[in-house]
Amino acid sequence: MARFLFVISVLLCMVLPVGAHHEPQADIQATIDNQIAAFRADDFETAFTYASPGIQQIFRTPENFGTMVRQGYPMVWRPEDVRFLELREVAGNLWQRVQVTDAAGRVHTLDYQMIQTDEGWKINGVQLLQTPDVGT
Repeated sequence: MARFLFVISVLLCMVLPVGAHHEPQADIQATIDNQIAAFRADDFETAFTYASPGIQQIFRTPENFGTMVRQGYPMVWRPEDVRFLELREVAGNLWQRVQVTDAAGRVHTLDYQMIQTDEGWKINGVQLLQTPDVGT
C-alpha cells in the first residue's frame, strides 16, 4: 500500500503545477493591468512601482515617469480597452503583447518586456508596434 501511495504521489507531482513552476502569464498580465489602473487614476507613484529597477533608474521620479507616459504613450495612460494577446520568449526575454484601444477608437499593439524580480514581475520596457494599415 505504501508503495502504491508513493507512485501516486510521484505521478501527481509530475502532472500538477507547483507554485514556483506555474505559467507566469497571469502574474505578468496582473502587473500590466495594475499599472494601467494606476495610470487611469493618475497615480503615477503606484504606476512607477510596476516599472523595473532599470526603468526607475532612468526616470528617477514618478513625476518624470508620468510625463513620459502621458506624452509618449497616451493610449496606455487613458485606454478605452485593453486585451492581452500572446506571451512569448524572444532571446531569453519574456514579451507580453497587448492590444490597446484609445479614446478615439484607434487600435494600438504594444510589446511589454517583462522581468522577474524579488518583488515579482516588473515592466522593463514597452515597444509600440507598427499596426498594419487596413485596406491598403
